[in-house]
Amino acid sequence: HDVDPGELWETHYGLKSLLLAFVRRRVSRQCRRRGESDDTVEAARNMLDPNVLTIGFARRFATYKRASLLLTDPDRLDRLLNNPERPMQIIFAGKAHPADEPGKQLIKRIANLRLDKRFAGRVAFVEDYDINVCRHMIQGVDVWLNTPRRPLEASGTSGQKVVLNGGLNLSVLDGWWAEAYDGSNGFAIGQGTSHVSDEVNDRRDALDLYRVLEQEIIPLYYDRDIDGLPRLWIKRMMNSIGSLAWRFSAHRMVMDYVRSAYVPAAGGLSCEMTFRS
Repeated sequence: HDVDPGELWETHYGLKSLLLAFVRRRVSRQCRRRGESDDTVEAARNMLDPNVLTIGFARRFATYKRASLLLTDPDRLDRLLNNPERPMQIIFAGKAHPADEPGKQLIKRIANLRLDKRFAGRVAFVEDYDINVCRHMIQGVDVWLNTPRRPLEASGTSGQKVVLNGGLNLSVLDGWWAEAYDGSNGFAIGQGTSHVSDEVNDRRDALDLYRVLEQEIIPLYYDRDIDGLPRLWIKRMMNSIGSLAWRFSAHRMVMDYVRSAYVPAAGGLSCEMTFRS
């Protein structure tokens, strides 16, 4: 890959800093709008650290997407978030369908995590999810979390956009990630198999999610060289961009349609079409 590792990391760090500043502004405004105390507003202005591993989860809060999978073991999550040497932080964003009561209750549960002293300052929920929120998140997170219940994920386009910005995907092997993951361009949850019981699937995937974070992601992120660079992490960023950016794009999709469907349906290329191309 003809990219300077230091330059790539510096660019990513800058985008991450912009994301965290954006989240602080949004969350502090949310607190003021609810009439919360000055201390709470000030805490929101100082939450999140650009030097800490940052996980992003932003999408529609349908229950099958399992936004709460990371919350199944609060004590274990506490240890991950507040490790004195290798901490972690999470940014959530998204909306539920107005008629989806379980989805709305899930959002409420996640939004209220900030009231738990164990998670204060380490977990943020950004309200009023829109394109602007999405743009900041896909540009700045270290890891994009995707936890759908197999086999219900049709694609997973948000993770494809993260690739173009140097973020790494951590996903169940479903949707696009089932064919995109090669072992060196991101991280996988589970082995790509499913049990007939949703409860068993959820329990297995939650355990493996914690395992991947503890044994793979966190050690790799905090392993720095003499220059302060996570060389092996940056290598995985480069592998992700190099192996996925060209494969999962609208440009490639349109070319596939043209070559495999439109041109054969039209009976082949005409002289005029060939000339214009």
